[in-house]
Amino acid sequence: MSSNTPVTSQPNREDIPWWRIPQVVFVPALLLLGVLATSTMVVISIMDQDPVLDKEVYERELRAAQVLRGQARTDALMAAQPANQARNHSASPLVPVVPGEK
Repeated sequence: MSSNTPVTSQPNREDIPWWRIPQVVFVPALLLLGVLATSTMVVISIMDQDPVLDKEVYERELRAAQVLRGQARTDALMAAQPANQARNHSASPLVPVVPGEK
């Protein structure tokens, strides 16, 4: 006995709603993930801003550190280093020589 209608095991692509196709849902999900990650980074960067340092205070502390001698001077100069200089020389055992000083 044969019938004229073909038997299909899967429904046609036209019958499946778009949200049931994983590849189609993947694109908006990635876009939403990007927006969420960007928003999170903006909030973190706004809430955890580094303080702006006063140049006069830094220069005053540097002059006071240069007057000291021995280990106290080394400790004071290391504490007065700018962040990028301290980071780049964190493994160095010596404090770089201050320009104009011998």
